[in-house]
Amino acid sequence: MTTYPTHCDQTLNGHKGPVSQVCYNKSGQYCVSGGRDRTVRLWNPATGMELHSYNGHGRDVLGLMITLFYRSPDNAKLASCGVDRAVILWDVGTGEILRRYTAHWERVNSVDFNEQGTVLVSGSFDATIRIWDCRSSNFSPIQVLEDCKDTVMSIHVKDVEIIAGSTDGKVRTYDLRNGRLSEDYIGPAITSARFSNDGNCILVSTLDDTVRLMDKSNGTLLNEFTGHINKDFKVESVMSNTDAYAISGSENGEIYIWDVLEGTKVTTLKSHDSIVSSVDYHPSDVAMVTAGDDGIIRVWS
Repeated sequence: MTTYPTHCDQTLNGHKGPVSQVCYNKSGQYCVSGGRDRTVRLWNPATGMELHSYNGHGRDVLGLMITLFYRSPDNAKLASCGVDRAVILWDVGTGEILRRYTAHWERVNSVDFNEQGTVLVSGSFDATIRIWDCRSSNFSPIQVLEDCKDTVMSIHVKDVEIIAGSTDGKVRTYDLRNGRLSEDYIGPAITSARFSNDGNCILVSTLDDTVRLMDKSNGTLLNEFTGHINKDFKVESVMSNTDAYAISGSENGEIYIWDVLEGTKVTTLKSHDSIVSSVDYHPSDVAMVTAGDDGIIRVWS
């Protein structure tokens, strides 16, 4: 028995056009997706059923994130962002817009919540990171981080730290508790930067067909993963829930899975008809979801 996904269980159809991102909620019961058709959709990945469609963006949806819930979608927060420069906070149960944040002056590429779902962080083509208080009636950001010299492509929040990946070739780690910024120069434009599950490493995708695993504490390169194609478009990578594998999409329609310790490719999965733009791993099971420019979302186990 393998310890990584190899079989497509469900195909989720509903988006009209390319899907920019798909991700699980923190329990893995549900997943959300957003794409060029301007919609955000909530799914049950086990059954393939679409549970809700959220309509409020005026242009392509580029990024989204959903907070923790186990028994009912009504207890969750959902955020999305897109080409219309808006960051939207949704009521998951009703589909109503709770907040529409419009302080970014270029398209917004990525959003993430803190663990409590009280703070929302967004990264934009305007080279800024903005932090929003979801509980406040003030629609202005509570903090603006302006250290990036080019587009912020990727935001990931874990505990009191924010990881930002930018096309200026640097990964930036913000420690909000201590007010400290660490910068690691990678070189090529960064499209995805994610914490490992243990919080000790950062997985970085760059536009030179390479995924790198970095030591968060000192920026040391721990391993490189190659074989996939990533030259022109945003392609995400993610660690498995045990941090044993690194997984990435590719511009040739395949998913690549590498052994983290050995740095070797363990398998490729033919997944989509074109670019595999997004991949997310189940928080506790051997499963993942992928999405691509063909408009299809696949659930793997």
